[in-house]
Amino acid sequence: MQHIFIRMTMLLALVLIPTMAGAQQSLLSDPEIYEKDHFRKQCQKVEFGDGFITRLDINNDGIIDAIANHDEMTCDGKKAAACNDEGCPYNFYLQVKEGGYFMIATAQIFGYDFIKRFGNMVFVFKMAPRYCDRTDDTPCEMTVRVRGARMVTISRK
Repeated sequence: MQHIFIRMTMLLALVLIPTMAGAQQSLLSDPEIYEKDHFRKQCQKVEFGDGFITRLDINNDGIIDAIANHDEMTCDGKKAAACNDEGCPYNFYLQVKEGGYFMIATAQIFGYDFIKRFGNMVFVFKMAPRYCDRTDDTPCEMTVRVRGARMVTISRK
């Protein structure tokens, strides 16, 4: 009976492997090209500011990653078209050591500081007050660290 269970488990594993692989995100050769091509398809005329892409190591692994700031883009004469009262979209990409990038998060924020805390680089996102469960006008400051391929919230104030 145990032999049948082991065979069934192995068969199930073999059936699921292609499904799991298909669900994985494709790597991008360069998020800057990917992002700019996206907006070139969306807009008749598009311009990108110097701060559209920032390259730095966001997960403390020694490999340079990328952040796309949609506030630094003008589409058909409208600057920061995707921005609203809660800020602008930022896309965060990690680079893998084998080459290529994948997106780990999108955040609607007013901006961020990237600072060292307790030996690790962390983001301090400036966000809409509601993200800190507040109703006043003072921006929420959310401290976030990238661990592996996830953003982990350390604190909110």
